[in-house]
Amino acid sequence: MGFEGADPGTVRPGGRTARVRSAVLQAAGDALAEHGFAHLDLADIARRAEVGKTTVYRRWGTVTSLVADLLLDMAEQSLPRTETGSLLGDLKANARLVQRTLADPRQGALFKAVIAAATCEAKTAEALHRFYDIRVKEWAPCVQQAVDRGEVPEGTDVHEVIRAVSAPLYYRLLTSSDCLDAAAADQAAEAAVAAARAGAYLRGDEGRA
Repeated sequence: MGFEGADPGTVRPGGRTARVRSAVLQAAGDALAEHGFAHLDLADIARRAEVGKTTVYRRWGTVTSLVADLLLDMAEQSLPRTETGSLLGDLKANARLVQRTLADPRQGALFKAVIAAATCEAKTAEALHRFYDIRVKEWAPCVQQAVDRGEVPEGTDVHEVIRAVSAPLYYRLLTSSDCLDAAAADQAAEAAVAAARAGAYLRGDEGRA
């Protein structure tokens, strides 16, 4: 996932406002990965970004607001979906993207910190939910295309299939020291495809028929 963002209110993409936001979000991500949410400090982030404290306080105000902006930027700048012509190919691409992100020392630590913070910070939880909502919606058309091709049943919940791909990878990240490699990603994709084909993700009454 690429994390270099642009500010929606910037008139010129290369303007100072965009550069400041990019530098601050990069610094915030570094600090979050190194020290966790509890030790984030806006003054420290300003120092890391070589930006005035006043600018950071005026623009974001609180650590939770800054982390929310970081997550929004991460979601918007993440790589677009891959379409290979088969559900398994598409979901393997999705799984390997998630795997590479979580296996990266910086990004894996960053996500652990945000997930931990989301358990007790409502605004962080809301931002995290928004992040995943954006990413799930980006990849959901791959499953809808598989429905249209007849690979999986009509009535399949396309969003649940995408969630099922990454769920085992996050479980490994948070609960074990097992290697989070490409094989684990492929296994997660294969399991999600097998379940989808078997009708495990049919919506509502269709799944109980």
